[in-house]
Amino acid sequence: MITLYHCRDARSFRPLWALEELQLDYELKLLPFPPRVLAKEFLAENPLGTIPLLVEGETRMTESAAMIEYVSMRHGGGALSVRPDEAGYGAYLNGLHFGEATLTFPQTLVLRYSRLEPEARRNPQVAADYARWFLARLKGLDLILSDHDYAAADRFTGADISIAYALLLATSLGLSDDFPPAVAAYWARMRGRDGFQRALAAQSSAAPSI
Repeated sequence: MITLYHCRDARSFRPLWALEELQLDYELKLLPFPPRVLAKEFLAENPLGTIPLLVEGETRMTESAAMIEYVSMRHGGGALSVRPDEAGYGAYLNGLHFGEATLTFPQTLVLRYSRLEPEARRNPQVAADYARWFLARLKGLDLILSDHDYAAADRFTGADISIAYALLLATSLGLSDDFPPAVAAYWARMRGRDGFQRALAAQSSAAPSI
């Protein structure tokens, strides 16, 4: 059984969405955010105190994009992956990491300096600068999505989960009104997927674990 430690709408939404897309059995442990502060017992499971944490037997993973590939290949017959011999393999790998390294990273600084830091340490200028940084990085994605419905291989893959999570986070930060047209249309398609809606329902119905 896969166990996923999760905070609502945090990076752990990526593997949660993947699990729901593949309709796999799993145990969801819902924690308050940030768990390293509000659920110190979690440090016994993950000394970093970060979310997500996926546990299956001897496997312990802390990287959300890697978890998508893990559940796809290990339990989903590669349904969310792109094979090396497929034309979209490079685009798939790029999208899988682009969603985290390029799109989510600047938003964590927006979140930190606009909401998470104590009032005296908040910095609206830093938050605004990184919000612009994030929005500028959507231009390349908009070009891809102007000609394609998906990020890679002309079908829904884990790359779409990785990228669309960043758009979910951007929506919660109030940045979605500035999405370019093709990105906005893509985001509407992604959040309309049954797997996405099941993941939202799963996190809404989960009881706090700690």
